[in-house]
Amino acid sequence: MTSVPHVVLNNGVTIPQLGFGVFQVDDARSTDAVLTALEAGYRSIDTAAAYRNETGVGRAIASSGLSRDDLFITTKLWNDDQGYESALAAFDASLDRLGLDHVDLYLIHWPTPARGLYLDTWRAMEKLLADGRARSIGVSNFQPAHLQRVLDETGVAPAVNQIELHPALQQAELRDFHAQHGIASEAWSPLAQGAVLEEEAITEIAGRHEKTPAQVVLRWHLQLGNVVIPKSVTPARIRENIDIFDFELSAGDMDALATLDRGLRTGPDPDAFN
Repeated sequence: MTSVPHVVLNNGVTIPQLGFGVFQVDDARSTDAVLTALEAGYRSIDTAAAYRNETGVGRAIASSGLSRDDLFITTKLWNDDQGYESALAAFDASLDRLGLDHVDLYLIHWPTPARGLYLDTWRAMEKLLADGRARSIGVSNFQPAHLQRVLDETGVAPAVNQIELHPALQQAELRDFHAQHGIASEAWSPLAQGAVLEEEAITEIAGRHEKTPAQVVLRWHLQLGNVVIPKSVTPARIRENIDIFDFELSAGDMDALATLDRGLRTGPDPDAFN
């Protein structure tokens, strides 16, 4: 079985560098998709309250036969539940749906800056961490200004910032901020929903390595040090996405991919999404 490397988070917890995401997978299909991923060797599963598939993910975990200690489960707090007490209640509901007594990573899904609640929400996350119900806490889609405010007013750095990140949106400034403050960069939409897979630079590298364009992009993420969570419901593609540990991109390959950044977002702007 494939052995996935791990990244050590700023509180000492380790996360598999390659995980499996279930965004846009309905609850019924998520069970089979997660079971296929677990059979293929994935041990990190990323869901969210907003995906409405935590129950299906929980069914897969329960029926997998794997030890809970061998799994890394992430879920996220939706925007409507931000605020101290409401965040704690929403976390309880997520745990119930997952059928778990703790998660390995709990994230604030979006900063929703106009609502002004992410600091109160972060203090709830700190309580969940202190109580051991979340082994690590982090954020998603936070910009440098949002992160700086969390650091200035609480002194507790998120373990992870899960952001849209792919060759067409390389987020160099944000990743530099993460590196300076010990925050792991985790990529959602790591393949830009397929938008980068026909780039000439990527297809040329894929041909030389006898790999698919998607495998080249996922390998690029790993060599940058990103945590990455590709999503698929196609069994062959689920297995293909984890088959990226038998080759390495050269410095020239990495340089070629660095030229593809054009600020392309497939999702909302975190400064405006409220």
